[in-house]
Amino acid sequence: MGRLLGAAHRLVDRINGILIAASAIAAGVAGCVLTWEVAGRYFFKIPSDWQDELSVFLLVGATFCSAAWIQARRGHVGIDALHEILPPAADRARRFLADVAAFAFCLFFAWKCWTLLLEAWEEGQTTSSPWGPPMWIPYGLMSVGMSVLAAQLLLQVLDRFVAVPER
Repeated sequence: MGRLLGAAHRLVDRINGILIAASAIAAGVAGCVLTWEVAGRYFFKIPSDWQDELSVFLLVGATFCSAAWIQARRGHVGIDALHEILPPAADRARRFLADVAAFAFCLFFAWKCWTLLLEAWEEGQTTSSPWGPPMWIPYGLMSVGMSVLAAQLLLQVLDRFVAVPER
């Protein structure tokens, strides 16, 4: 079981590496798009129909697709005050229960994202702007990001029960 869990960790680590690189690029491109939007409006009086939506799509993708990488490093905001006052065994139990609750929430959220994605795909949903990009793009990014985050959390929960060999 430990080898299987180790292989799952390696797979999720590889996926996280790809997603974090894409997220970093997306955040940089969103910054460039927003800078162009401000400069274009101010200096050139160019209307900006597409820039807002493109930057939102990029930032949604960057946010959701980087979440599992951040979780793997325990980089999400946590409450450390309890860590300082609880005995070590109680703190481990608290962290475990928090991981289980986060996994359950993220699994549900991922499922809802996938249903939104399928609905947007089947119905051909687009945004209401003149540009009108398809809604399956942000829903797809949310689905992938939340699914990988749920997998990351599941691995962290399972790590409590199984000794994982070196990755």
